[in-house]
Amino acid sequence: MSGTIEGRASWVAAGLTLAILSISYGSPLLIVVGLKPMTVAMATDRSVLALAGSLVWVGTGFGGIPMGWLADRIGIRAIVLLGTVSMASGLALSATGSLWALYVGHGLLIGAIGNGAIYAPLLIYVSRWFDRRRGAAIALISSGQYIAGVVWPSVFEHGIATFGWRGTMIAYAAVVAVVIPPFMLLLKSPPEPRGAGVGAAVRGRTVLGLRPNVAQALICGAAFCCCIPMSIPSSHLVAFCSDIGISPTHGAAMLSVLLGCAFISRQFWGAMADRIGGLRTVLVGSMFQVVAIGAFLLTQDERGLFVIAAAFGLGFSGIIPSYSVAIRDLFPSGEASWRIPAVLFTGMSGMAVGSWFAGLLYDHFGNYAPAFGSGVAFNILNLTIVGFLVSRLPRRDRHRVLTVGV
Repeated sequence: MSGTIEGRASWVAAGLTLAILSISYGSPLLIVVGLKPMTVAMATDRSVLALAGSLVWVGTGFGGIPMGWLADRIGIRAIVLLGTVSMASGLALSATGSLWALYVGHGLLIGAIGNGAIYAPLLIYVSRWFDRRRGAAIALISSGQYIAGVVWPSVFEHGIATFGWRGTMIAYAAVVAVVIPPFMLLLKSPPEPRGAGVGAAVRGRTVLGLRPNVAQALICGAAFCCCIPMSIPSSHLVAFCSDIGISPTHGAAMLSVLLGCAFISRQFWGAMADRIGGLRTVLVGSMFQVVAIGAFLLTQDERGLFVIAAAFGLGFSGIIPSYSVAIRDLFPSGEASWRIPAVLFTGMSGMAVGSWFAGLLYDHFGNYAPAFGSGVAFNILNLTIVGFLVSRLPRRDRHRVLTVGV
């Protein structure tokens, strides 16, 4: 199509990225599925093991900032290879069974150097292939997390029951090392931009009438607050089900339903972001999320929880990709290589805090009701911040015209 950089090669790049992320995002799910048996085997508290899972999110977000910069200098293939080797090494180290190995393996090797070198660089890479349907493309590749959530929990649950959690970690390290490189080798350099690529709201050194870094800080704060409730079902659903008498197999299936619904709906949210803009999409998705996280407080019936898990997946899935679209809507495109990873870092830090904090509240109270309640509170704070930012958007939606280029 004339005047656009998009074409068949753009969607091939997105498809290859989706395949890579569907493998890489399986790595933090092993602790989610194995939380209860690992707690027993290592004779520790759930919050201690949940912290290892939290470190993956912190590491992924923090590592994405320098890795995004490094990818521009050594190339996307080299940076993804670095992440792949580090992730496989982290899984192998974690399988040795000590807490320090679990923390280093997950926080540094799987998180900062592993997924940090894979997720943010690939997200920026794919955004450079698109100018008209960037929201849909980012939503698609971000769905790798949910494809992983559909495929891997039941596989991990069966593996842990058959071979133990250590054997399952070693086996998955081999999967990462063998499966990702063939996809990585097919990645090509993105095309040159065809536009100036200036963000829609940049006017006289202000963004939404605020200093650019103030607007960035508010967006980051909103991302942190929304990711705390987002992480609670994602990290503790299987253990929560086991506590109330639902079998681990059904709990893992419920997690797969949640993430499967998230995958399906994420394409809808991506299309919405292309139509109404990233910030407005964040606001709508956050409204859905607060209702769903509150619903976990209302029932312990297995059928009801399957419905709530599905609704939660349908509601929350478009929020994080829409933050990336919002950054591209609001800021000059040349700043994307650090502003997008900064938002991802604060959002993943919220995921980490939410996962750890939910485990801490469980250890103190002996049930998950306070954790779900805290999720509602943080979600309301997120809605307050995003609502303020949306109120400052111009009424006339011009983001399609002015957000072109890289």
